Amino acid sequence: MNDLCADIGYKSISHFGEQLCGDHVDVVEQDDGSSVIVLADGLGSGVKASILSTLTSKIISTMLAAGLPLEECVETIAATLPICHERGVAYSTFTIIHLMNNESAELIQYDNPHIIFIRDLAVTDYPKTEMTIGGKRIFKTVLKLRENDVFVAMSDGCPHAGLGRVYNFGWKREDIAEFMEAAAAGGYTAKNLATMLIDECSRLYGGEPGDDATSCVVKIRKREPMNILFGPPANKDDCSRMMSLFFSKEGKHIICGGTTSSIAAKWLGTTVTASLDFTRSDVPPIAYIDGVDLVTEGVITVNKVLEYANDYLGENRFYEEWNYQRDGASLISRLLFEEATDINFYVGRAVNPAHQNPELPINFSIKMNLVEELSKCLKNMGKRIKVSYF
Repeated sequence: MNDLCADIGYKSISHFGEQLCGDHVDVVEQDDGSSVIVLADGLGSGVKASILSTLTSKIISTMLAAGLPLEECVETIAATLPICHERGVAYSTFTIIHLMNNESAELIQYDNPHIIFIRDLAVTDYPKTEMTIGGKRIFKTVLKLRENDVFVAMSDGCPHAGLGRVYNFGWKREDIAEFMEAAAAGGYTAKNLATMLIDECSRLYGGEPGDDATSCVVKIRKREPMNILFGPPANKDDCSRMMSLFFSKEGKHIICGGTTSSIAAKWLGTTVTASLDFTRSDVPPIAYIDGVDLVTEGVITVNKVLEYANDYLGENRFYEEWNYQRDGASLISRLLFEEATDINFYVGRAVNPAHQNPELPINFSIKMNLVEELSKCLKNMGKRIKVSYF
């Protein structure tokens, strides 16, 4: 087992006038570090296409994760999907990325645009073996994984973007590859890379997509631990133990909260230096402690991070905001969403007297809920989370 892990992100836009997307992405992660990612594109658009793609992705990902052969998966799909009365066919195209122990990748492609593979920041060709299963022409590839490998899977709504508008024949795959090669050089997360591709598709469609469009990006990276300290311990006698555990952990260290940062500075034998740089009105300024990577205010800042985390898992509309701003919430978001793979929370249960004012919208339960909700969001991003309470 190596120290590599997979960063997986995807985004979709629906056909103009449709509420449901006819594409579907399903991810099944296994205990041994293996993952099965399926992007399915249902025939047509709307409700029927959504059902077809959801069935396809769920069946394939579940069967492959259980160790069943590809042939059986495809034959099951052919026997399961209903026939479309209008077209006389019943199928959903699909792209499968099967990561095995984060050491090798098996790519299986049927009728979707072929995966764009970026290695060493350059679009790279890869071998494909053609086979016929259940009457379907399928391409299979097996690759050894390296750090910073990027796989870009997409539905045909992406190369159709701009058809008859910006381009006579749509946005060609080689042009998409060039676009993604430049984006990958920016070091963005898989989710942000997928968002950039789909946002550009939406722009080329003039905001009125003529087809469902989905991008799923898988980025191979090394594990990166991160530690975040939030709140002083309930028992003052636990301060030394809490600080000792926090600072002994490998990786970057983030401290949230005024009292917490004062305790940490005292333990380190230094002081807290407040920043006078008020970059925005809704997030308090950061501070500095020698030996600490980032020091921020507590509840208000973490609540903003949670807002960004929920958006990141959904439409990802604010990624440009937190990617470039220098306030505490944006800085924490970049560290947790983009850099970290393994996050250790050290959470103090002390009740802040300032939060007990009934006129204020902050209390102890809200603080604990923030940690719980943020932990859930980060887990849904594929992070390993450990929370320790004091």
